[in-house]
Amino acid sequence: MAGYSMALHSVYNHYLTTYASKSVSRYDTHKKSELRNIYNSIVKLNKESPLCIVDTSDETRQFAVGIKENARLLHNTIASLGGLNEEDLLNKKMAYSSNENLASAKYIGAENNPSVILSFDIAVNSLASPQVNMGAFLPSRAPAVLAPESYSFDVNINDLNYEFQFQIGVGETNQDIQNRLSRLINNANIGLNADVLEDDLGNSALVIRSSAAGKPTDRDSIFQISDDRTSRRSGTVEYFGIDTMTQAPSNASILLNGKERSAASNTFSVEKTYEITLNGISADSEDTASIGLKTDTDSLSDNIEYLIDGYNHFLEATSEYRELHPKSHSLLTEMNRVSSIYKNDLESIGLNIGTDGTLSMDKSVLQESIFDGNAEPVLEPIRHFTHAVLQKTNQISLDPMKYVEKTIVAYKNPGHNFASPYITSAYSGMLFNSYC
Repeated sequence: MAGYSMALHSVYNHYLTTYASKSVSRYDTHKKSELRNIYNSIVKLNKESPLCIVDTSDETRQFAVGIKENARLLHNTIASLGGLNEEDLLNKKMAYSSNENLASAKYIGAENNPSVILSFDIAVNSLASPQVNMGAFLPSRAPAVLAPESYSFDVNINDLNYEFQFQIGVGETNQDIQNRLSRLINNANIGLNADVLEDDLGNSALVIRSSAAGKPTDRDSIFQISDDRTSRRSGTVEYFGIDTMTQAPSNASILLNGKERSAASNTFSVEKTYEITLNGISADSEDTASIGLKTDTDSLSDNIEYLIDGYNHFLEATSEYRELHPKSHSLLTEMNRVSSIYKNDLESIGLNIGTDGTLSMDKSVLQESIFDGNAEPVLEPIRHFTHAVLQKTNQISLDPMKYVEKTIVAYKNPGHNFASPYITSAYSGMLFNSYC
């Protein structure tokens, strides 16, 4: 059982670090009814699908997982533009900032509740800063004054403890060990960044910074390093001086409409309506950024541009598999077939389809089309196209194995078959290859 748990843990880590999106959005969560619909769709798919022998090579696994993840990202892009219902597509309001170098803004409020919409001015007195531990400067090329042995030290961050173990060999220099510790910390991906700093005198020091900024609510530091109770030999923390905090984490100081506020991060929300990201510090009292909502026309243009970027990224990511996986061509053909249905309507309002299937927008033609009539007739073909793409992403996510190399062994007897778990299990099992 312990071996199975370790293998499963390795599978999840491999999936999250290799394929999964680095950020998680609210569109990655689902209601019970949505999960039930997915389950019913899987049962129906398994019941009707023929029995196949699937290619289970590493390349095929990467392709299957890759197109599923890319389809999920495109699905989330579309969902973020107003919702998943066809009548709500592309209705998302967009925020603006008059000074992007100072602060950028994103609208996160409810689309159907305009009463919470507001505008304001923001000035930035100081940014939220991370914690920095600056180690001692030691002669870079000099052998380390530490006995060749196995050492370790402990890091406490986010209420979690991590132990780092490493070996010091005979004659290793200070910088050799500092570089190794830097790689060890960075590869651990626990919210710390390390690098080796050199001075003009031939000395080097190990510098460790927290990825997060802002002062924690219940303590003065984000992370702590010690080797007082570590499992291996101690002494490296004191020798390299990496337990010395040279910059304490601090909160951002801002002015919202002249009123002083603080924020524990350089990204925060205002009245559950705007997500603000601080990018710089105000040069003087007049250096401010005005935050508000764009006009409906500008919001529509930005939504369509965002949709085009997501759609083109999906096509480009799928095209990368074309040489190793010929069946990826069938997926591209299906996507091109969807866009060709709406080709004339899209081009009439400034959305052009290239020879490779990617989309481009002539913003002046689009805005002219909106001004000549009203937004709804213009939106109709775009919404139909977006809804069709959304349906295709759902199909890909449900059965990415449709696009991998496989050999059909037998077809099921129509009307006299039963649901089989093996179709989707083939996809799930590919994640376990080389682990179990």
